[in-house]
Order: sequence, then C-alpha cells, then structure tokens
Amino acid sequence: MALKYVVKKTTFGFDKEKAEKYVARPFNVVTVDFKMLCDQVTKVGFVPRGTVKSVLDGLIDSLITYMEIGASVSLGEFGTFRPSFGCKSQDDEKEVTTDTLKNRKIIFTPGSMFKDMIKSVSIQKLDSSKSNSSGMPGNGNGGNGEGGNEGGGEAPDPAA
Repeated sequence: MALKYVVKKTTFGFDKEKAEKYVARPFNVVTVDFKMLCDQVTKVGFVPRGTVKSVLDGLIDSLITYMEIGASVSLGEFGTFRPSFGCKSQDDEKEVTTDTLKNRKIIFTPGSMFKDMIKSVSIQKLDSSKSNSSGMPGNGNGGNGEGGNEGGGEAPDPAA
C-alpha cells in the first residue's frame, strides 16, 4: 500500500504577487470511524467487540482525566498526548493572562513504530484518469473540492 496525493493549485498569502503555485496534498481514501476501528481491533486481537469498545472508551476517559490536570500521557509505542495552548505575546509580564491564551489543543507525538512506518511508507500520485466504483474521484481534487480531504468533509467509503 502507499499514501496517495493529489496536485492542487494554491495561492500563498505571504507572496507579494499572490502567485499561484502547485503543491501536493495528501488524499485520504476514507475516514475510519470508531465502530470500524473497534471491528478491526476485534479481528486482529481476537477480543470481543464490546471489550474493545470498553477499553477504548476507558482509555479516552483516562486521557481526559490526566490531561485536564496538565499531564502528558504516554501510551508506549503508540505515542504521547499532551495538552497545550498558544499565547499572544505581550510587552510586559503582567499583561500575560488567561485572556491572552489562544488555540487550545492536544498535541500527539507518535511513538517509534508510527515514526518508522511513516518514514518507510511509499507515496504515489493519485491517478485521477481512472474513475472506478470504489468512490475514488475522477477529477483529481480529493473528492471534495478541498484538495485531499483536509478538513473539508469525509471522503467516500470504498466499502460502500
């Protein structure tokens, strides 16, 4: 298997001339939902689906509990989750308050197995000339007009 990409025309805002350039954007074939993930773990791990769902639900609840107190949570080879935020810079120390905080987020740092996988996986251009019944786009735009399904919606499920 290989990661797929599409080529998308993009206008860069930092460019004075607002020149249009072409960039590669990842194309995500499908979004795997929680049910699909539980089903796959059930098949691979020979554990009942209800047990998988319970464990994952418990993991999510536990991650929330620890991150709410500001802890980083390591999941071994899986990776580490940590809460974070940005802050608007201020000229004086006293001006830095909770009102200047912005962009609350959770940062995921992948473990070594994920890092090794992403370094070694092949990458191929999506062949947009082939339109098939798997839901792959025929126009090369990632299937949603957003160039590779980067937050622009869910790509079609090829199993459907």
